[in-house]
Amino acid sequence: MPAPTALIGQPEKRAEPVNVPLPGNSQEDDFLLDAPSNILPDANAIPSATQDVDTEMHIDEEGRPRFAPAKHTDAPTRVETRKVPIPPHRMTPLKASWPKIYPPLVEHLQLQVRMKNRTVELRTSKYTTDTGALQKGEDFVKAFSLGFDVDDAIALLRLDDLYIETFEIKDVKTLQGEHLGRAIGRIAGKDGKTKFAIENASRTRVVLADSKIHILGGFKNIHIAREAIVSLILGSPPGKVYGNLRTVASRMKERF
Repeated sequence: MPAPTALIGQPEKRAEPVNVPLPGNSQEDDFLLDAPSNILPDANAIPSATQDVDTEMHIDEEGRPRFAPAKHTDAPTRVETRKVPIPPHRMTPLKASWPKIYPPLVEHLQLQVRMKNRTVELRTSKYTTDTGALQKGEDFVKAFSLGFDVDDAIALLRLDDLYIETFEIKDVKTLQGEHLGRAIGRIAGKDGKTKFAIENASRTRVVLADSKIHILGGFKNIHIAREAIVSLILGSPPGKVYGNLRTVASRMKERF
């Protein structure tokens, strides 16, 4: 009997290929050729961070618990901001000394700093490593706003045992008018000689801002300078204060 011929106008049907399983493998294994289980592990491969780490507690031979090492995860960075107001009479010195002010804050403390609306804004970033960097930066800018030189204020960033103490003349004795002016004159001295003598003897820095007095230095050094200034406010002659400062300076030299 002759084989049936295809009808005119209809496509000829072709025989579909038959999938023959490979010897030793099942039909399902053909779809798992790219699966990780069939790929040989590389001995030099570095384990990825996504692999499961054994976090269970194990007991060693002495009965002590042994924990798996903690995973190193980057904690979220907390951004903190401080604003230091600048008095109007210190804005011009701030603008003139700005090239010397921001490098220690940015390079040494890794802070972000900007000057805006008569304030200096400080902000931490992901590069800030010191937890006390923001406080040190604030103390540095605050010292400059009080009237200290940039070189003296930078010492606050490098040393941890420096402080700033502020008090007014009226805290020691209530003086008004010419009496207040004479007290300020006794502290400053002619051409600032008395103030310089107090600074050199006590190893501090003193700023006279009208009736306010700012002292920068160590704890004991601030105490020495404050005692000398209080004596001048109470009316002691500068010669007597000089003698006391010489005694204190000689004792400090022997101590160190």
